[in-house]
Amino acid sequence: MLKCAIIGVSGGRARGLAEAYQYVTHGKLAAVSTRTKESLHAFGDAFGVDRRYVDYREMFEKEKPDLVHVNTPPSVRLEIFAAAEAAGVPAVLVEKPIAIQGEDWRAIRDFAATAKTKIAVNHQLHFHPRRQQLQNIVREGKIGDVRFIEASCGMNLAYQGTHALQAIGAFHPDGVPIKVMGQVSGADGLADTPKKHFAPDQCIGAIEYADGLRAQLISGPFAPRVKNEDRTNVHKRVAVYGTHGFVHWTMWSWEVGIDGRVERGTHEYPGEDILGQAAMTDAMLAWVGNDAKIHPLNLDLALRDFNIILGIYTSALTHRPVDLPCEPADGLIDALRARLQ
Repeated sequence: MLKCAIIGVSGGRARGLAEAYQYVTHGKLAAVSTRTKESLHAFGDAFGVDRRYVDYREMFEKEKPDLVHVNTPPSVRLEIFAAAEAAGVPAVLVEKPIAIQGEDWRAIRDFAATAKTKIAVNHQLHFHPRRQQLQNIVREGKIGDVRFIEASCGMNLAYQGTHALQAIGAFHPDGVPIKVMGQVSGADGLADTPKKHFAPDQCIGAIEYADGLRAQLISGPFAPRVKNEDRTNVHKRVAVYGTHGFVHWTMWSWEVGIDGRVERGTHEYPGEDILGQAAMTDAMLAWVGNDAKIHPLNLDLALRDFNIILGIYTSALTHRPVDLPCEPADGLIDALRARLQ
Protein backbone atom coordinates (compact mmCIF):
# COMPACT_ATOMS: atom_id res chain seq x y z
CA MET A 1 0.00 0.00 0.00
CA LEU A 2 1.58 3.26 -1.14
CA LYS A 3 1.74 6.31 1.12
CA CYS A 4 -0.20 9.39 0.02
CA ALA A 5 -0.42 12.96 1.32
CA ILE A 6 -2.33 16.18 0.66
CA ILE A 7 -0.94 19.74 0.66
CA GLY A 8 -3.65 22.33 1.23
CA VAL A 9 -6.66 21.12 3.24
CA SER A 10 -8.42 24.39 4.08
CA GLY A 11 -10.93 24.30 1.21
CA GLY A 12 -13.77 22.01 0.24
CA ARG A 13 -11.87 20.45 -2.67
CA ALA A 14 -9.54 18.69 -0.22
CA ARG A 15 -12.50 16.80 1.23
CA GLY A 16 -13.19 15.27 -2.16
CA LEU A 17 -9.58 14.13 -2.41
CA ALA A 18 -9.73 12.52 1.03
CA GLU A 19 -13.18 10.96 0.70
CA ALA A 20 -12.09 9.12 -2.44
CA TYR A 21 -9.59 7.09 -0.44
CA GLN A 22 -12.36 4.79 0.73
CA TYR A 23 -12.32 3.49 -2.86
CA VAL A 24 -8.60 3.79 -3.67
CA THR A 25 -7.15 0.29 -3.83
CA HIS A 26 -3.39 0.89 -3.96
CA GLY A 27 -2.77 3.80 -1.61
CA LYS A 28 -3.57 5.18 1.83
CA LEU A 29 -3.93 8.80 2.91
CA ALA A 30 -1.17 8.97 5.53
CA ALA A 31 -0.30 12.67 6.00
CA VAL A 32 -1.65 16.17 5.42
CA SER A 33 -0.14 19.64 5.39
CA THR A 34 -1.57 23.14 5.46
CA ARG A 35 -0.44 26.48 6.88
CA THR A 36 -3.35 27.01 9.30
CA LYS A 37 -3.19 24.78 12.36
CA GLU A 38 -6.92 25.03 13.03
CA SER A 39 -7.76 23.79 9.54
CA LEU A 40 -5.02 21.18 9.71
CA HIS A 41 -6.31 19.57 12.89
CA ALA A 42 -9.98 19.81 11.90
CA PHE A 43 -9.22 18.00 8.64
CA GLY A 44 -6.96 15.45 10.28
CA ASP A 45 -9.62 14.66 12.87
CA ALA A 46 -12.34 14.39 10.21
CA PHE A 47 -10.41 11.87 8.13
CA GLY A 48 -8.39 10.07 10.79
CA VAL A 49 -5.01 11.31 9.59
CA ASP A 50 -2.57 11.61 12.48
CA ARG A 51 0.51 12.81 10.60
CA ARG A 52 -0.02 16.59 10.28
CA TYR A 53 2.36 19.34 9.17
CA VAL A 54 2.28 23.10 8.68
CA ASP A 55 5.43 22.82 6.52
CA TYR A 56 5.09 20.53 3.53
CA ARG A 57 8.88 20.29 3.14
CA GLU A 58 9.05 18.76 6.61
CA MET A 59 6.30 16.36 5.58
CA PHE A 60 8.32 15.33 2.52
CA GLU A 61 11.41 14.71 4.65
CA LYS A 62 9.74 12.77 7.46
CA GLU A 63 6.95 10.91 5.68
CA LYS A 64 8.56 10.22 2.28
CA PRO A 65 5.18 9.98 0.51
CA ASP A 66 4.81 8.12 -2.78
CA LEU A 67 2.07 10.44 -4.05
CA VAL A 68 1.25 14.02 -3.07
CA HIS A 69 -1.98 15.86 -3.93
CA VAL A 70 -1.29 19.58 -4.41
CA ASN A 71 -4.41 21.57 -3.57
CA THR A 72 -3.04 25.12 -3.55
CA PRO A 73 -3.42 28.33 -5.58
CA PRO A 74 -1.57 28.19 -8.92
CA SER A 75 0.91 30.84 -7.78
CA VAL A 76 2.79 28.45 -5.44
CA ARG A 77 2.67 25.19 -7.38
CA LEU A 78 6.02 25.44 -9.11
CA GLU A 79 7.83 25.80 -5.79
CA ILE A 80 6.04 22.69 -4.52
CA PHE A 81 7.00 20.77 -7.68
CA ALA A 82 10.61 21.79 -7.17
CA ALA A 83 10.53 20.77 -3.50
CA ALA A 84 8.98 17.40 -4.40
CA GLU A 85 11.68 16.84 -7.02
CA ALA A 86 14.42 17.73 -4.54
CA ALA A 87 12.94 15.41 -1.91
CA GLY A 88 12.60 12.52 -4.34
CA VAL A 89 8.78 12.39 -4.21
CA PRO A 90 7.82 9.94 -6.99
CA ALA A 91 4.49 11.49 -8.02
CA VAL A 92 2.30 14.56 -7.72
CA LEU A 93 -1.37 15.08 -8.60
CA VAL A 94 -2.05 18.81 -8.87
CA GLU A 95 -5.33 20.68 -8.99
CA LYS A 96 -6.23 22.58 -12.13
CA PRO A 97 -5.47 24.96 -13.67
CA ILE A 98 -1.81 24.08 -14.12
CA ALA A 99 -0.98 27.73 -14.84
CA ILE A 100 -2.56 31.17 -15.26
CA GLN A 101 -0.57 32.86 -18.03
CA GLY A 102 2.55 32.59 -20.14
CA GLU A 103 5.20 33.18 -17.51
CA ASP A 104 4.17 30.37 -15.16
CA TRP A 105 3.30 28.06 -18.06
CA ARG A 106 6.84 28.47 -19.45
CA ALA A 107 8.41 27.98 -16.01
CA ILE A 108 6.52 24.71 -15.46
CA ARG A 109 7.26 23.55 -19.01
CA ASP A 110 10.98 24.16 -18.48
CA PHE A 111 10.88 22.40 -15.09
CA ALA A 112 9.10 19.40 -16.59
CA ALA A 113 11.77 18.99 -19.27
CA THR A 114 14.23 17.55 -16.74
CA ALA A 115 12.06 16.56 -13.76
CA LYS A 116 11.95 12.97 -12.54
CA THR A 117 8.84 13.43 -10.39
CA LYS A 118 5.77 12.24 -12.29
CA ILE A 119 3.08 14.92 -12.42
CA ALA A 120 -0.54 14.77 -13.56
CA VAL A 121 -3.44 17.21 -13.29
CA ASN A 122 -6.54 16.44 -11.27
CA HIS A 123 -9.20 16.25 -14.00
CA GLN A 124 -11.21 13.52 -12.30
CA LEU A 125 -14.06 13.86 -14.80
CA HIS A 126 -11.98 11.81 -17.23
CA PHE A 127 -12.42 8.82 -14.89
CA HIS A 128 -16.12 9.24 -14.05
CA PRO A 129 -17.77 5.87 -14.76
CA ARG A 130 -20.24 7.37 -17.23
CA ARG A 131 -17.57 9.40 -19.01
CA GLN A 132 -15.45 6.27 -19.29
CA GLN A 133 -18.34 4.43 -20.95
CA LEU A 134 -18.87 7.23 -23.47
CA GLN A 135 -15.15 7.60 -24.12
CA ASN A 136 -14.98 3.86 -24.83
CA ILE A 137 -17.90 4.13 -27.29
CA VAL A 138 -16.05 6.81 -29.24
CA ARG A 139 -12.67 5.06 -29.04
CA GLU A 140 -14.20 1.84 -30.37
CA GLY A 141 -15.53 3.70 -33.42
CA LYS A 142 -19.21 3.13 -32.66
CA ILE A 143 -20.19 6.66 -33.70
CA GLY A 144 -17.94 6.48 -36.75
CA ASP A 145 -15.24 8.98 -37.59
CA VAL A 146 -15.31 11.93 -35.20
CA ARG A 147 -15.96 15.22 -37.00
CA PHE A 148 -16.69 17.81 -34.31
CA ILE A 149 -16.51 18.16 -30.52
CA GLU A 150 -18.04 20.88 -28.40
CA ALA A 151 -17.36 21.36 -24.69
CA SER A 152 -18.51 24.00 -22.23
CA CYS A 153 -18.69 25.00 -18.59
CA GLY A 154 -20.49 27.64 -16.55
CA MET A 155 -17.37 29.07 -14.90
CA ASN A 156 -14.37 30.82 -16.40
CA LEU A 157 -11.30 29.22 -17.98
CA ALA A 158 -9.24 29.19 -14.78
CA TYR A 159 -11.94 27.64 -12.60
CA GLN A 160 -13.45 25.04 -14.92
CA GLY A 161 -12.43 25.81 -18.47
CA THR A 162 -9.53 23.39 -18.34
CA HIS A 163 -11.99 20.63 -17.35
CA ALA A 164 -13.97 21.35 -20.52
CA LEU A 165 -10.82 21.55 -22.63
CA GLN A 166 -9.51 18.25 -21.24
CA ALA A 167 -12.86 16.68 -22.16
CA ILE A 168 -12.14 17.47 -25.80
CA GLY A 169 -8.79 15.71 -25.48
CA ALA A 170 -10.38 12.75 -23.69
CA PHE A 171 -12.56 12.04 -26.72
CA HIS A 172 -9.77 12.84 -29.20
CA PRO A 173 -6.65 11.61 -27.39
CA ASP A 174 -4.40 11.52 -30.45
CA GLY A 175 -5.40 14.97 -31.66
CA VAL A 176 -2.67 17.59 -32.06
CA PRO A 177 -3.99 21.17 -31.88
CA ILE A 178 -2.53 23.40 -34.59
CA LYS A 179 -4.62 26.59 -34.57
CA VAL A 180 -7.10 28.48 -32.39
CA MET A 181 -9.22 31.58 -32.72
CA GLY A 182 -10.73 33.06 -29.58
CA GLN A 183 -12.81 35.83 -28.09
CA VAL A 184 -13.19 36.84 -24.44
CA SER A 185 -15.28 39.24 -22.38
CA GLY A 186 -15.78 40.39 -18.80
CA ALA A 187 -13.20 41.50 -16.22
CA ASP A 188 -14.71 40.34 -12.92
CA GLY A 189 -12.65 37.14 -13.04
CA LEU A 190 -9.48 39.19 -13.45
CA ALA A 191 -9.88 40.87 -10.04
CA ASP A 192 -7.40 39.89 -7.33
CA THR A 193 -8.64 37.05 -5.09
CA PRO A 194 -6.91 34.68 -2.64
CA LYS A 195 -7.13 31.78 -5.10
CA LYS A 196 -5.43 33.77 -7.90
CA HIS A 197 -7.60 32.06 -10.53
CA PHE A 198 -7.40 34.96 -12.99
CA ALA A 199 -9.36 34.66 -16.23
CA PRO A 200 -11.88 36.65 -18.27
CA ASP A 201 -15.48 35.96 -17.28
CA GLN A 202 -16.28 34.12 -20.47
CA CYS A 203 -14.62 32.93 -23.65
CA ILE A 204 -15.23 31.08 -26.86
CA GLY A 205 -12.49 29.28 -28.75
CA ALA A 206 -12.51 27.49 -32.12
CA ILE A 207 -9.76 24.85 -32.26
CA GLU A 208 -8.33 23.11 -35.32
CA TYR A 209 -6.45 19.80 -35.05
CA ALA A 210 -3.80 18.38 -37.38
CA ASP A 211 -6.15 15.62 -38.59
CA GLY A 212 -8.81 18.14 -39.62
CA LEU A 213 -11.12 17.75 -36.63
CA ARG A 214 -12.60 20.96 -35.27
CA ALA A 215 -13.66 21.68 -31.70
CA GLN A 216 -15.42 24.48 -29.87
CA LEU A 217 -14.81 25.52 -26.26
CA ILE A 218 -17.17 27.87 -24.38
CA SER A 219 -16.81 28.96 -20.76
CA GLY A 220 -18.75 31.38 -18.59
CA PRO A 221 -22.30 32.76 -18.61
CA PHE A 222 -22.69 32.29 -22.39
CA ALA A 223 -22.22 28.52 -22.06
CA PRO A 224 -25.29 26.24 -22.22
CA ARG A 225 -27.03 25.44 -18.95
CA VAL A 226 -27.58 21.74 -18.41
CA LYS A 227 -29.71 21.70 -15.28
CA ASN A 228 -32.18 24.11 -13.77
CA GLU A 229 -29.81 25.39 -11.09
CA ASP A 230 -28.25 28.78 -10.47
CA ARG A 231 -24.89 27.40 -9.36
CA THR A 232 -22.34 28.14 -12.06
CA ASN A 233 -20.21 25.10 -11.19
CA VAL A 234 -22.75 22.45 -12.23
CA HIS A 235 -22.87 23.07 -15.97
CA LYS A 236 -19.92 21.16 -17.43
CA ARG A 237 -20.70 19.21 -20.61
CA VAL A 238 -19.17 17.72 -23.76
CA ALA A 239 -20.72 16.46 -27.01
CA VAL A 240 -18.95 14.45 -29.71
CA TYR A 241 -20.34 14.12 -33.24
CA GLY A 242 -19.31 11.36 -35.64
CA THR A 243 -20.31 10.06 -39.05
CA HIS A 244 -22.71 7.51 -37.51
CA GLY A 245 -23.88 9.20 -34.34
CA PHE A 246 -23.00 11.17 -31.24
CA VAL A 247 -22.42 11.02 -27.50
CA HIS A 248 -23.32 13.77 -25.03
CA TRP A 249 -22.25 13.97 -21.38
CA THR A 250 -23.26 16.50 -18.75
CA MET A 251 -22.75 16.54 -15.01
CA TRP A 252 -26.24 15.08 -14.62
CA SER A 253 -27.15 13.23 -17.81
CA TRP A 254 -25.97 11.34 -20.89
CA GLU A 255 -27.09 10.56 -24.44
CA VAL A 256 -25.87 8.15 -27.09
CA GLY A 257 -27.17 8.19 -30.67
CA ILE A 258 -25.95 5.57 -33.15
CA ASP A 259 -27.47 5.12 -36.63
CA GLY A 260 -30.67 6.87 -35.63
CA ARG A 261 -31.23 5.05 -32.33
CA VAL A 262 -30.95 7.28 -29.27
CA GLU A 263 -30.58 6.24 -25.64
CA ARG A 264 -30.42 8.67 -22.74
CA GLY A 265 -30.40 8.68 -18.98
CA THR A 266 -29.33 10.48 -15.84
CA HIS A 267 -26.69 10.11 -13.15
CA GLU A 268 -25.81 11.89 -9.93
CA TYR A 269 -22.63 13.90 -10.19
CA PRO A 270 -21.46 13.51 -6.55
CA GLY A 271 -21.52 9.72 -6.74
CA GLU A 272 -19.74 9.73 -10.08
CA ASP A 273 -17.18 12.23 -8.82
CA ILE A 274 -15.92 10.28 -5.83
CA LEU A 275 -15.47 7.15 -7.97
CA GLY A 276 -13.74 9.18 -10.67
CA GLN A 277 -11.38 10.72 -8.12
CA ALA A 278 -10.51 7.27 -6.75
CA ALA A 279 -9.90 5.79 -10.20
CA MET A 280 -7.71 8.75 -11.16
CA THR A 281 -5.67 8.33 -7.97
CA ASP A 282 -5.23 4.60 -8.55
CA ALA A 283 -4.08 5.31 -12.13
CA MET A 284 -1.44 7.66 -10.71
CA LEU A 285 -0.31 5.02 -8.22
CA ALA A 286 -0.06 2.51 -11.07
CA TRP A 287 2.24 4.94 -12.92
CA VAL A 288 4.41 5.20 -9.79
CA GLY A 289 5.00 1.47 -9.96
CA ASN A 290 5.31 1.12 -13.74
CA ASP A 291 6.81 3.72 -16.08
CA ALA A 292 4.87 2.23 -18.98
CA LYS A 293 1.50 3.05 -17.38
CA ILE A 294 1.63 6.75 -18.25
CA HIS A 295 -1.25 8.66 -16.71
CA PRO A 296 -3.70 10.01 -19.32
CA LEU A 297 -3.75 13.35 -17.46
CA ASN A 298 0.02 13.71 -17.43
CA LEU A 299 1.70 17.10 -17.28
CA ASP A 300 2.85 17.11 -20.91
CA LEU A 301 -0.74 16.87 -22.13
CA ALA A 302 -1.90 19.41 -19.55
CA LEU A 303 0.72 21.89 -20.74
CA ARG A 304 -0.36 21.35 -24.34
CA ASP A 305 -3.99 21.97 -23.38
CA PHE A 306 -3.11 25.12 -21.48
CA ASN A 307 -1.21 26.39 -24.51
CA ILE A 308 -4.59 26.41 -26.28
CA ILE A 309 -5.90 28.76 -23.59
CA LEU A 310 -2.86 30.98 -24.03
CA GLY A 311 -3.63 30.94 -27.74
CA ILE A 312 -7.22 32.01 -27.04
CA TYR A 313 -5.97 34.95 -24.98
CA THR A 314 -3.47 35.90 -27.67
CA SER A 315 -6.09 35.62 -30.39
CA ALA A 316 -8.55 37.78 -28.45
CA LEU A 317 -5.90 40.47 -27.92
CA THR A 318 -4.55 40.43 -31.49
CA HIS A 319 -7.83 39.76 -33.37
CA ARG A 320 -6.40 36.94 -35.44
CA PRO A 321 -6.13 33.14 -35.44
CA VAL A 322 -3.04 31.85 -33.62
CA ASP A 323 -0.89 28.90 -34.68
CA LEU A 324 -0.22 26.28 -32.01
CA PRO A 325 1.89 25.67 -30.11
CA CYS A 326 2.30 29.37 -29.44
CA GLU A 327 4.98 31.18 -27.47
CA PRO A 328 2.84 33.59 -25.43
CA ALA A 329 3.82 37.14 -24.64
CA ASP A 330 4.46 38.12 -21.04
CA GLY A 331 1.73 39.91 -19.11
CA LEU A 332 -1.32 38.40 -20.82
CA ILE A 333 -3.49 38.81 -17.72
CA ASP A 334 -2.54 42.48 -17.33
CA ALA A 335 -3.20 43.01 -21.03
CA LEU A 336 -6.65 41.42 -20.71
CA ARG A 337 -7.43 43.58 -17.68
CA ALA A 338 -6.47 46.71 -19.56
CA ARG A 339 -8.59 45.72 -22.56
CA LEU A 340 -11.68 44.48 -20.71
CA GLN A 341 -12.05 46.84 -17.75
